[in-house]
Amino acid sequence: MDLVIRDADVVDGSGEPSYRADVAIKGGRIAAIVKEAAAAGCQRPTARRVFDAEGLVLSPGFIDMHAHSDLALLRDPDHSAKVAQGVTLEVIGQDGLSYAPVDDRTLAEVRRAITGWNGNGDDIDFTWRSVGEYLDRLDHGFDGEGIAVNAAYLIPQGTVRMLAVGWDDREATPQELDTMRQLVADGMREGAVGMSSGLTYTPGMYAKDAELTELCRVVAEHGGYYCPHHRSYGAGALEAYEEMVELTRNANCPLHLAHATMNFGVNEGKAPDLLALLDDALASGADISLDTYPYTPGCTTLVAMLPSWASEGGPEAILGRLKDDGTAERIRHHMEVVGADGCHGVPIEWDTIEISGVGDPAVASYVGRTVQQSADERGEAPWTTARRLLLDDSLGSTILQHVGHEENVQEIMRHRVHTGGSDGILQGDKPHPRAYGTFPHYLGRYVRELGVLSLEECVAHLTSRPAARLRLPDRGLVREGHRADLVLFDPATVAAGSTFETPRTLPAGIPHVLVDGRFAVEDGRRTDVLAGRAVRRTA
Repeated sequence: MDLVIRDADVVDGSGEPSYRADVAIKGGRIAAIVKEAAAAGCQRPTARRVFDAEGLVLSPGFIDMHAHSDLALLRDPDHSAKVAQGVTLEVIGQDGLSYAPVDDRTLAEVRRAITGWNGNGDDIDFTWRSVGEYLDRLDHGFDGEGIAVNAAYLIPQGTVRMLAVGWDDREATPQELDTMRQLVADGMREGAVGMSSGLTYTPGMYAKDAELTELCRVVAEHGGYYCPHHRSYGAGALEAYEEMVELTRNANCPLHLAHATMNFGVNEGKAPDLLALLDDALASGADISLDTYPYTPGCTTLVAMLPSWASEGGPEAILGRLKDDGTAERIRHHMEVVGADGCHGVPIEWDTIEISGVGDPAVASYVGRTVQQSADERGEAPWTTARRLLLDDSLGSTILQHVGHEENVQEIMRHRVHTGGSDGILQGDKPHPRAYGTFPHYLGRYVRELGVLSLEECVAHLTSRPAARLRLPDRGLVREGHRADLVLFDPATVAAGSTFETPRTLPAGIPHVLVDGRFAVEDGRRTDVLAGRAVRRTA
């Protein structure tokens, strides 16, 4: 054997009670599990290295079902933001916007559109255009050695529409719809696990349900799932969830609801309504799962708050409208009085919008303050401040939006189809702490401190459930023959180090992380191991 982990308290991802065991690893896979080896007095497995795990829990590596590491995996070989949490697999290509499939025009547009999520990409060699080429690039990683953790990819529906239709708010022609079907089919054949949408982001939000249904049928034919950021998390949230359930039922496509929260004042205490909707659908045979992060604030870009009509045509058109006083006043009215669809149909409250990052260092003074605070300091209306920042930062600003409810967060995470997803945006001077803390926060805060979930339940939510959604038969459980993507953590001390004040602090209580049977984190320190690869859809 290459490695034997001795006397670990194994929480195997199944949800069943833990047990004590020796776990042997060979060739990147779990080769043997000997339960209660010391007590039984049996022949214990031996290896070139024997590791004493006394006092530590051994679990499968955590799967981040909603990650925004599309460029970070190629930019940062260390990637401790995720590795140190025990994450061994990330699902990227989220919210309908990412970097494949593209042509030269679309690549430039999408880079501009999601600078706030991933940076502008000036430090990345964009050698790919197709989904398959992007996955190959992840496999190659850094000098052919790979990347920090494994990655699965969702075809971004907004990027597909950008490529086939452009940025216009209109129905696709039959020929354009055929082009989109082909792009989705090609991406699925090349290894994507499904398709994502960002239905409050342009241009994906311009797609009607009939168009989305046709694309979901293609996804289903190739064994994938649909992961929508649906049309509202505020006013009309329940209707938006119901829309996605009905759409995927018509397409006969599995559904995974992205960051399934119930936010804003209109949804306080309404998590049971959402779960009742899902339970009814599950009882009728629907295939549904969801992910959440264990925090109340959301995180996105400031430009995403604008009404969709103001975003038609892409970034340059947005900037042109913001520069025009009359159009800017219309935008303000929609945002502050009507409730823009970019802000989920709820009139924006500027004291809940905290600037978390900017693209231009010259406007860094906004970071860490709400728009209302910055406006008060300048003695001006908050829209004046927000408009100036959008223009001066070329739409690159990211925000925290403080509109969530703790009781909703806890209620949803208890559900039997729940999985964990950080939705972690790694850009900005003051990112959301979920980017560095989601998984230890589940284990420390919601298991040990609050008892919302048992340890065994929580680990299942973070490992085997997402692996089942991804249709990965050899991941997500501590089982013989499974991939040796593993985490060793101390259940008494595991905790998120990241806070809203110090969001880039690494967690405590996770001393060891293995990717493909190799220590990516050892004794709390990141090693130089780059064992991650693209994880392609299996039939």
